[in-house]
Amino acid sequence: MTDPLSPALDHLISGYRRFREQGWTPKLERWRELRDKQSPQVMIIACSDSRVDPAQIFDTDPGEMFVVRNVAAMVPPFETTPGHHGVSAALEFAVQVLKVKEIIVMGHGMCGGCQAALTQSLQGSEPGEGGFVADWIALLDDARGPVVAQYGTTGRDAERAMEHAGVCTSLANLRTFPCISRKEAKGTLRLTGAFFSISDGLLNLLDETSGKFHPVE
Repeated sequence: MTDPLSPALDHLISGYRRFREQGWTPKLERWRELRDKQSPQVMIIACSDSRVDPAQIFDTDPGEMFVVRNVAAMVPPFETTPGHHGVSAALEFAVQVLKVKEIIVMGHGMCGGCQAALTQSLQGSEPGEGGFVADWIALLDDARGPVVAQYGTTGRDAERAMEHAGVCTSLANLRTFPCISRKEAKGTLRLTGAFFSISDGLLNLLDETSGKFHPVE
């Protein structure tokens, strides 16, 4: 006799059964098309936050987006030092193998990673006790300075400024990848910054000329 499912897993299994009825069977032809290959035109880099699922926000079908999610939707700069470069590997695969035409970096409101970067509340923590997160969000250290100088380290204005700065930092780091900068220069790849506001459900796009985010109408 197998052990009973936990409430959390049981909830997911119920969702899986709904997916089989409503998402798999009605779209069987689409799934057959995807059986041997994928050809998404868009790569999304988003936060791991449970409230900001790109597939739900953009209402996409399977196979439409190549998605990478991590704390604060961060992209590290291009580097060739030894290590396990998960985001870089995904970028390389999306750009060089799948040949996506667009990369969207989507930050979001009430982001815990950006808040920790702003307050530096995890600084000095040991790995496994917050240290991994602290090392990761240190990618935002340079962007933090101007935000703190203008807004301080607390309050929604400061948090939103840090969240916006995170998107801009990831876009800048994307352009340090030679394969990305070459394709952007040729016009075969486009980079876009986006911000999803959890409080009102609005998607905002970045105007890189002005540095401002504007809601999608």
